[in-house]
Amino acid sequence: MDESEDVPKDFIKLKSEKLSVDEVSELVISPCCGAVSLFIGTTRNNFEGKKVIHLEYEAYTSMAETEIRKICRDVRQKWPSVKHIAVHHRLGVVPVTEASVIIAVSSPHRVESLEAVMYCINTLKASVPIWKKETGSSVVPERISRGSEPC
Repeated sequence: MDESEDVPKDFIKLKSEKLSVDEVSELVISPCCGAVSLFIGTTRNNFEGKKVIHLEYEAYTSMAETEIRKICRDVRQKWPSVKHIAVHHRLGVVPVTEASVIIAVSSPHRVESLEAVMYCINTLKASVPIWKKETGSSVVPERISRGSEPC
């Protein structure tokens, strides 16, 4: 690939199908980058000492995509060397051990991509209108930005 064609891109997807780590990481690979950092948030089998069978996510999709785009813009301001950003979030039922969210960031060096990935997931949980409901222990919907413990 010609480096001049490798312009920075953001890949944002909210979908009900199973997420693919390979697909998301391949989106951000660039010949000018030596680092690809990933965050994979998975459904665990417990929450606050109670058994969880699965999570269920719903979103205000257009607003969620807009907020994720804002996060990408913020990342590029804070870490100008970041090349590509991918944020894929699953909607609907997500069984235990499957990915709910995958975030990938490429940059020439690891520090920027690692910091950017952490910023992305923390900001996503705090500001993006995606809600989760645990099934098995609690059926009360909980906005993922409030009351959820860090992974």
